[in-house]
Amino acid sequence: MKTVVIGASTNPARYSYVASNMLNDRDMEFVPVGIKKGQLFGREILDLRTKPSIDDVHTVTLYIGPDNQVEWYDYIIGLKPKRIIFNPGTENPELVELAAKNGIETEMACTLVLLSTNSYSE
Repeated sequence: MKTVVIGASTNPARYSYVASNMLNDRDMEFVPVGIKKGQLFGREILDLRTKPSIDDVHTVTLYIGPDNQVEWYDYIIGLKPKRIIFNPGTENPELVELAAKNGIETEMACTLVLLSTNSYSE
């Protein structure tokens, strides 16, 4: 079950970093994607601006706010995830509607909580 972390950061104070760490600790496959270069737990952060091709995506977990999501709608939908998790502060009714039209499940949830409570893969 592959997760794409959009808004990935090497800053340990960022929730995207904590989520990546938790995914890594649980041996769950994840692909960090962001605008700043770096590595997270042995994985290169892919440059969001290049819209990297990623196959077999189960989940996209968002760590960019609604105002910064608009230019990435086509990319996010094009990844063809089974679900998109809107972490607190990333909720976006427009993207939720677009996802629904493309058969993508959405969750208004916190990836950290889902992982902590063992309900992430449900």
